[in-house]
Amino acid sequence: MTVEQNVLQQHSQKHQQTLLNQLREVTGTTDIQLLQQALQVSNGDLAEAVAFLTEKNAKVPQQDETTYYQTSQVASDRYISVGSQADTNVIDLTGDDKDDLQRAIALSLEESNRAFRETGITDEEQAISRVLEASIAENKASLKRTHTEVWSDSPNPHDRKRKDNCPVGLKNVGNTCWFSAVIQSLFNLLEFQRLVLNYSPPARVLDLPRNQKEHRNLPFMQELRNLFSLMVGSKRKYVDPSRAVEILKDAFKSSESQQQDVSEFTHKLLDWLEDAFQMKAEEDSVGEKPKNPMVELFYGRFLAVGVLEGKKFENTEMFGQYPLQVNGFKDLHECLEAAMVEGEIESLHSAENSARSGQEHWFTELPPVLTFELSRFEFNQALGRPEKIHNKLEFPSMLYMDRYMDRNREITRIKREEIRRLKEHLMLLQQRLERYLSYGSGPKRFPLADVLQYAMEFASSKPVCTSPVEDIDTSAPPGGTTGQQLPPQSSSVEPDSLPPPESSGPASASTAAPTAAQQQRVPVHKPFTQSRLPPDLPMHPAPRHITEEELRVLEGCLHRWRSEVENDTRDLQGSITRIHRTIELMYSDKSMMQVPYRLHAVLVHEGQANAGHYWAYIYDPHQRCWMKYNDISVTKSSWEELVRDSFGGYRNASAYCLMYINDKKPFLIEEEFDKETGQILSGMDKLPPDLKQYVKEDNEQFDKEMEEWDAMQARKAQQEKLALAAAAATVAPSSTSTSSSSPQPMSMESSPPDNTVPQQDPEYLEQPSPSNDLKHLQEDTERAISRAAAEQEERSPEVLLNAAIKLEYARLLRFAQEDSPPETDYRLHHVIVYFIQNEAPKKILERTLLTQFADRNLAFDERCKSIMQVARAKLDLIKPDEVNMDEYEIWHQDYRNFRQTTVLMVTGLELFQKTNYVEALMYLIYSYQYNRELLVKGLYRGHDEEFLGYYRRECLLKLNEQAAAMFETGEEPEVTTGLGIMNELVVPCIPLLLAQETEKDLLAVEDMRNRWCSYLGQEMEANLQEKLTDFLPKLLDCSTEIKSFHDPPKLPSYSTLELCERFGRIMAALGRVPSEGR
Repeated sequence: MTVEQNVLQQHSQKHQQTLLNQLREVTGTTDIQLLQQALQVSNGDLAEAVAFLTEKNAKVPQQDETTYYQTSQVASDRYISVGSQADTNVIDLTGDDKDDLQRAIALSLEESNRAFRETGITDEEQAISRVLEASIAENKASLKRTHTEVWSDSPNPHDRKRKDNCPVGLKNVGNTCWFSAVIQSLFNLLEFQRLVLNYSPPARVLDLPRNQKEHRNLPFMQELRNLFSLMVGSKRKYVDPSRAVEILKDAFKSSESQQQDVSEFTHKLLDWLEDAFQMKAEEDSVGEKPKNPMVELFYGRFLAVGVLEGKKFENTEMFGQYPLQVNGFKDLHECLEAAMVEGEIESLHSAENSARSGQEHWFTELPPVLTFELSRFEFNQALGRPEKIHNKLEFPSMLYMDRYMDRNREITRIKREEIRRLKEHLMLLQQRLERYLSYGSGPKRFPLADVLQYAMEFASSKPVCTSPVEDIDTSAPPGGTTGQQLPPQSSSVEPDSLPPPESSGPASASTAAPTAAQQQRVPVHKPFTQSRLPPDLPMHPAPRHITEEELRVLEGCLHRWRSEVENDTRDLQGSITRIHRTIELMYSDKSMMQVPYRLHAVLVHEGQANAGHYWAYIYDPHQRCWMKYNDISVTKSSWEELVRDSFGGYRNASAYCLMYINDKKPFLIEEEFDKETGQILSGMDKLPPDLKQYVKEDNEQFDKEMEEWDAMQARKAQQEKLALAAAAATVAPSSTSTSSSSPQPMSMESSPPDNTVPQQDPEYLEQPSPSNDLKHLQEDTERAISRAAAEQEERSPEVLLNAAIKLEYARLLRFAQEDSPPETDYRLHHVIVYFIQNEAPKKILERTLLTQFADRNLAFDERCKSIMQVARAKLDLIKPDEVNMDEYEIWHQDYRNFRQTTVLMVTGLELFQKTNYVEALMYLIYSYQYNRELLVKGLYRGHDEEFLGYYRRECLLKLNEQAAAMFETGEEPEVTTGLGIMNELVVPCIPLLLAQETEKDLLAVEDMRNRWCSYLGQEMEANLQEKLTDFLPKLLDCSTEIKSFHDPPKLPSYSTLELCERFGRIMAALGRVPSEGR
């Protein structure tokens, strides 16, 4: 066979698999024999195959065993047959005997085939084109948005700087999480990484590519090399893959958009890489059979051994990603066993020729990288759309493939037969055990041992001589007794629960009818204060009459029977356990553990069939831990987290693709060594010269960004210092003319955030005139001066000032140390309390207090005026080296930020209490973010983070419920408003909840997503379905990067007294976070 024939056959085999996959997805048919039969009958025409399957399903529900298509027909014939139907009208689309669905499918497939014949582009390629164009369009649209957020994707390049040698993330440029997941999985295969980085295009195509594939593949390979080189040596925390995605997008022509399928993209990506390396291999191997490294790395071969209508056949086929069905299986081995055996196989290894048909697959050559595609989507023919399978499927971290190898065919067949026999025996044992554990003939069944125990308890109960209804007095209270029936002293009611006795009357009164007071003494059963029932009520029903002899015989029988049942149950359970253990250990001998494959990567999908998010778990053999690659976020993970997100059956996340690597081929993940020094190559040393230069230029550009940022920040700091100095010079002369215009540095009033006037006072606010805040502060100061004057014999201003400062500090220190209730926060009362609780330096405290007493508004009498003058003189005498004014300003700025955060929090909570969730959200979002920044510096710098997080989370959940309720109405204005709430408010905030990765926040996000995903299985109008399909990918995007956000809300101006009152009211009304809250 020539090289060209070999390549053509490989492509033909892959094309046949593509046709099978398309036919399975369109029709929902999973029977591989039936699909192959349809392709044979239709001579490879998909439209005719669909018509055949539709008619067959309508007429014959069960497949005829004799209709089996041999999979190893000449591949090249099938490949050519697709184009041979160009002028044949295979389906009458206007006929009345076909329903709308069949006609639509036929028309779609006919268009697909015509497009393939004309352009050579398959449906898979067109689907990829649609998503790529949507990705690029969304990315370009996002570039036009205004980035007003300050806590994500920071404009500060230092926040985007890579730390040490942490793995580099990939930016999601719009529905491209599938791209990131696949590329990261491949990049972390170091052998694959080396192949890509060291790839050089064939010399003959450098000037003029010969065909469309070369036009597409070579530029893509260069961009993939560039992307990999940045992932190796970039100084950035994450890089932008837009240029590689652009190349993919430009390769196809389409205008629609959808979320791309990971396995489909991986399959096509490997095809492109294979083509690129094939060109290079053909150039390098003159006169020899070319070796394609992509084929050697990712492709294997299996032997199809089968029987068709009594005739045996045996053929070799190539495979890349091996597809496995998930539905109906509990673990990966069960999936593989089902995939390796199709149809009736009894005749495969028997001497008799039977009419039964079936086939087995045996691997003859496994690739170093073994990829399993888990088919978690199935087509719902009733609804006309695919649905996701959420069933749990376990898979091991180490997979032994010996039982599936052709060289172990005979021993595996023996073991399979033994397992089949054991499972049949197991089924009988389980059926017998079920009869013991679910005994009875009615709808309710119970364990037989318990039934016998209950019968024994009934027989052993004390006999009663009357009917259970004859001794009930309908006039008696619900206690079961009356005052005449039971004297008070025999009651089981506690003495202290009885009413006090009335005064004694005549002796004859004891024989008279009960009085009202006596009737009150009737014993009443109190379930929360009594530990047992009243003694006159039997504990259980009991037999009317039973003799001692009868009881002795019955107890003996019941005891013996119960013992026999328990022994039988234990024996059955023991046998079942032993059989399970035998099956588990069937392949555990060393001879069947010679082909180990270690789990390298797991690609996870969260969401539904037509919308979702992808990320990857990849094992790092050097750190011996799992890493989670979620777009720009790369974090350490664990096997437990991988199991939770990947096995399925929990939430909407499950593994979609598994990548195993041969554990006996360490070169796949081994680092490269320098041939001269023997040292491991890392970072830039791994790159060829052209890529070194490319990364060097990008790093220099990033360094320049950081330098420009640092210079800009330095200029801003210098301008602020000059502004402060100029303001001080301007204020000083004007302050002597009038006291009403003097600055009041200790004012507690916060400036509105929309005030664009820069701060002109070294303190945290300037006040042009006295306010309620100032009056309150002045009163505190004057009280301290009066107390100091009363306690001091010497009345000199300096002595009084020192004494007053000490008294004021002692008062504020008591507040700082007091254990106050939640509705009282003394930090809002005075800046000194905030400073004390956060351990501010002593010099900062002293200057702040001195500034308080230097207030010119104190000059209403001679004593205060003299003290103010002394305080101002002391301030003037403080040298720059005694108090760091930059540090002083930072402390006061932190306090301003604390008050601003409090105003945001109070306003948001007030709006939340009024159920105005739309307006409350931004206040709660920003208060939480600002508060989090404060808490970085210390525990008492801000408010309770859990409290704020609770109401932020609850507000989002309330908005989600409102929006969902509007969507459910189906009315156009309501639906538009509801989706507007989600798109404008809820969706932009979801990354904030995901970024912290707290359990309650993650559960809240899951609740919101589940609410909207639940609509996918419901009937709704086409316009609603279209809007839901467009909206869900945004909701399910797990990226922690915020693309756009609202400006901070404008803050009302509160005085200290008003702010403290509002804070107290709202905190008292809402209380703390409920213990059972989300």
